[in-house]
Amino acid sequence: MRERLRIFLLLMLFWLSYMIFIRGLFLVYNHDLSAQLTAVDMVQTMTHGIRMDASMVGYVLALAGLLLMVSSFAAGRWLHRTLRVITFSLLTLFGLVVMVDLELYRHWGFRLNTTPFFYIGSGALGSVSPGVVVGLITIFFTVTVLYAWLYNRLVSPYTSTLLTKSTWGTACVMLAVAGLMFFPIRGSVSVAPMNTGFVFFHKSKAYANHTAINVIWNFLNSVRKGANVRYPENFVNAADAEAQFAALYPANDSTRHLFRTARPNIIFIIIESFTADVIEPLGGLPDIAPNLNKLCKEGILFDNFYASGDRTDKGLVSILSAYPAQPQTSIIKFPAKTQRLPHLNQALRKLGYKSSFVYGGDVDFANFRSYLTTSGFEHITSVKDFPVELDASKWGVHDHFMFAQALHELDTTRSPFFKVILTLSSHEPFDVPMEPFITGQDEESLFLNSCHYTDKSIGNFIELCKKQPWWDNTIVVMTADHGHRSPGNKELKDKRRFKTPLLIMGGAVRQDTVIHTLAGQTDIANTLLAQLDKPLPEFRFSKDILGNNTVPFAAYFFNDGFGFLLPNDKHMVYDNTGKQFLEKVNSTEEDVALGKAYQQVLYSDYNKR
Repeated sequence: MRERLRIFLLLMLFWLSYMIFIRGLFLVYNHDLSAQLTAVDMVQTMTHGIRMDASMVGYVLALAGLLLMVSSFAAGRWLHRTLRVITFSLLTLFGLVVMVDLELYRHWGFRLNTTPFFYIGSGALGSVSPGVVVGLITIFFTVTVLYAWLYNRLVSPYTSTLLTKSTWGTACVMLAVAGLMFFPIRGSVSVAPMNTGFVFFHKSKAYANHTAINVIWNFLNSVRKGANVRYPENFVNAADAEAQFAALYPANDSTRHLFRTARPNIIFIIIESFTADVIEPLGGLPDIAPNLNKLCKEGILFDNFYASGDRTDKGLVSILSAYPAQPQTSIIKFPAKTQRLPHLNQALRKLGYKSSFVYGGDVDFANFRSYLTTSGFEHITSVKDFPVELDASKWGVHDHFMFAQALHELDTTRSPFFKVILTLSSHEPFDVPMEPFITGQDEESLFLNSCHYTDKSIGNFIELCKKQPWWDNTIVVMTADHGHRSPGNKELKDKRRFKTPLLIMGGAVRQDTVIHTLAGQTDIANTLLAQLDKPLPEFRFSKDILGNNTVPFAAYFFNDGFGFLLPNDKHMVYDNTGKQFLEKVNSTEEDVALGKAYQQVLYSDYNKR
């Protein structure tokens, strides 16, 4: 019995040390974020995280305990070989999870779950530079080999010793020890089993809480739960939430008309990752986007505008269907749901518009094609429609080639037309075809340099559009699919990460002006349709920003959390996992109730789609 208990304890120490080590590795890899933590915070990530570590280790030890029980009746070297195979297989699997999580957290701001599997493909791989890939593979092999060596030194000497058959008593003890793993696995004796909220301890630093999560447990738990998400109907009282939500969208009986013509041509330019922080009139850096800086003075600039989510697939739906991002999934993954959404394109088609969509990348990425086809776009141009030699970036065709194609198509399109253009060059890894405007090789410099390139491409496109005969009857709507952590390496929950441009310009715009009303991506649809005198109640999450009774507010969603903004610098950020507010600035209880009501209505609406 003693030998078997010793092996069990050694395995426990081995795996617990592994879980603690990979958390330390996460802190080191994300050193720029870790620098924001105090020494006490770092220690607490370990002390609070050990609870989830123990849960993950409990699963491994339960299996080991059962094998040790069986060895009481069937002694031999099979146990030594079996434990080695299991250990080395788990080290490989766990190492892969850790390796992917290290880099993806920097981009997406949440610990690895099954979400990235939806984006696997050539485009997804384009986000990571070869140097990063080499570094991650090096980390994977180093950690895996190190712990394989430790296992051989610390555990194998005891399992390689031929264990003799034992008594029923020993078998019962080992069965009981395996059974006791139920408690660390479950994490509590209350009604709530282990979940990520168990390890959340910090009231304002999301990164500290995320560090405490055991990423292997988090990943395997998301695999177990599957892709389908059903949101709670009891986040707050659903009936009260509907009443409060309705107050956010009062009826408008008039709007401020800003177009010269009743049915102007409409061009949407959705710019990859264009945060407000690169546009000077929005408080951003000077000189990064000189063309947009200039164009902001030639149209209707909305200077208090926010993206709904943090990825392109969420941004497309928010802009083209006026449907908010969701905190745990993306509705674009589920065609059965997206076909029940309202679509701006379908509303415009009823008004006689011809529609098309141009993208230099793979339109099959992230279910784009399914969504765009459901939306009713009559023509979709993607990377496969360009000459092979133009497919020169990791995401596809560079922006200036894509804009040239869009202009070519516009020359043969019957008015009124609705043309949507999605850029890609300002996406990681930021490899743009021009002499560097910013010479640094750090991630922020590369990002800003790519923004400068895309801005140049947009500027050239607009100048050519102004020379076309259809320009005087055309409006151009420019916005971003989402913001970006650069410049400044903003946290995912930071409202500045979600602030993006909205500019409406063109020959059909009556006057230049700046609109200060607080608004978001979902408001584009009914704001535009109201200018055409056709706002639709089907866009229930969309308000006419220019309406006479409009309530100013904006909401944004990140992984399992949301932000809610109201005038007078009222701002709150709620963490669904930790069930707490990470920020609550100038907000009354009524303001808090409005934010929660908005999320509950979105939850219920999503479930019904």
